[in-house]
Parts: sequence; C-alpha cells; structure tokens
Amino acid sequence: MALYGVVETGGTKMVCAIVAGPDDIRAEVRFPTTSPEENIPQIIAFLAKHHRKTPLTSIGIGSFGPIVLDKSLPNYGSVAPTTKPFWSNAPVVAPIKAALDIPVGFDLDVTTAALGELTWGAGKGLQHIVYYTIGTGIGAGVIVNGNPLPCMLHPEAGHQRLTRLSDDSFVGNCSFHQDCLEGLAAGPAIEKRWGVKANMLPADHIAWEFEAEYIAQALMNTVLFVSPQRIILGGGVMEQLHLFPMIWRKVLARLNGYINTPAILEHIGEYIVPPMLGNQAGMLGALVVAMRAAS
Repeated sequence: MALYGVVETGGTKMVCAIVAGPDDIRAEVRFPTTSPEENIPQIIAFLAKHHRKTPLTSIGIGSFGPIVLDKSLPNYGSVAPTTKPFWSNAPVVAPIKAALDIPVGFDLDVTTAALGELTWGAGKGLQHIVYYTIGTGIGAGVIVNGNPLPCMLHPEAGHQRLTRLSDDSFVGNCSFHQDCLEGLAAGPAIEKRWGVKANMLPADHIAWEFEAEYIAQALMNTVLFVSPQRIILGGGVMEQLHLFPMIWRKVLARLNGYINTPAILEHIGEYIVPPMLGNQAGMLGALVVAMRAAS
C-alpha cells in the first residue's frame, strides 16, 4: 500500500502526517509555526524518519499564503511576501524535495481543503466548488472541472471589496486594504470591533448581522463570477452554525431573483453548506495533492 507524507503549514501551527488513505493516518505530529529556519527542518526530520522505515510515494503540502505556484519561476514553491513574520520569500518545496528526493505537490491551504471536500466531503460528486475559510484570515479555494482554478497567482477572495453598511463605522482590520472582506469579517476583525473573540459572542448579538451581511456579499460575488455547483464555508468563525440561515437569507435578498435556478431559489441550504471533513479537510486535501503529484 502506498504511503504519502502530508504537510499543513498553518499560520499558528504545522501539521505533518503519514497517510495511506482518508481513513488510514499512520502517524501525525503538530508543532507551533515559528520560522522557516526552525519549522522546515522539523518537517524534514518527521518525513525522513518515516521515509527510511517505509518509502513514501510522494508528499503533498498545503501552505498558508500567499505562495508562488508558477512552476516556471525560480522561486516556485516558496511563500510570497507576507505579513507573517520571518516567512516572506521563504522556500518550502525546494528544501523538502532536496532532502527526500521524491515528488512534492504544493498548493494553498484553502485550495487543498477544497480538494479534500471535493474528494471525500461536502463537494463529493461535483466538479465545480468554492471553499471559503473564515477564521484568522479569509481565503477561498476555487475548484473548476475537478482542479484548482489556474491563475496568475491564486485566488485572493478574502481581499475583495464590499459595500459598507451605512451604520458601520469600523475602520477595518486589514493592513493592506482596511475594510476588505478579511478586514471586516475575519476573526481578528470581529474581536477588534467588539472587544471579544467571536466564540464569546451570543447568537443574538448584532455582530452576527454584520458578519452575515458581509459574507453574503462575498458569496453573491462568487455566485456571479464563478457560478460554482456548491459553496462550502469553513473556518473557526463558521463554527457558529446560526450564521448559516442568516447568510442564506441575505444571499437570496442580494441576488434578488437574478440567478434563476432551483439550487439558489429552492435549495439554498444545500448550496451554501458547512464542510463535512471538519478540521481534517486540509490534511486530506494535502493527501489529494500528494496523490496527484505521484501520478
């Protein structure tokens, strides 16, 4: 049976695992995200230890972004300039591939989560989905014809601009754009706006009306531009499940009947859904990336 190394390089923690299949995780380790000088050797040490015992077929990496995905560029497989301390321009793929000398697949963390949901989760049986993660940051993985959307870089849906609510005086929390989607609706923006973390706010707090409105605007844009078969909303903020009916209602109101299809008009609750794989979406998506790298 083939074994694969999977890696999630997250904003706060790294997850590495040895996986044979979606229900067959052989080993796993987690450690805090610090610097590439510390974390990359930790990743290599874990993978190399298991590779010596039973050779791995390939490795799949889902990385926080922005990242360089153009294989024609000399810095392919690295982190692009980022607000994450120490990680701007840090190579990820090159040192891991040099150490193990096996195929390495690489993609954005939210894209790998989308691939996991497409293959084994809420997108199973479909070809065109969008997966949003709404948590510490906001990003979207766009899958078209079963593959990540080929782009100049990768989608940056978290930085789309929105129409501010007339009674919203919050300046925003994005260091680049202030009041983009991430600046208004990510977890840190909620905490900065209301003074407490999202999971401490009661379900009837006015915060959720703001949140649902801005997410609904982003989803309206997604429906109009990408026309996916399903939209999946993951991340820590979306663990507040009472948000879903609010978002459904606001998306319908925003679209105002323009997209005249039963998926929207009659089955919105089956069109905008939570993930099925939970916090394993990224790991299982990295498995898909590893499998594709080996083929």
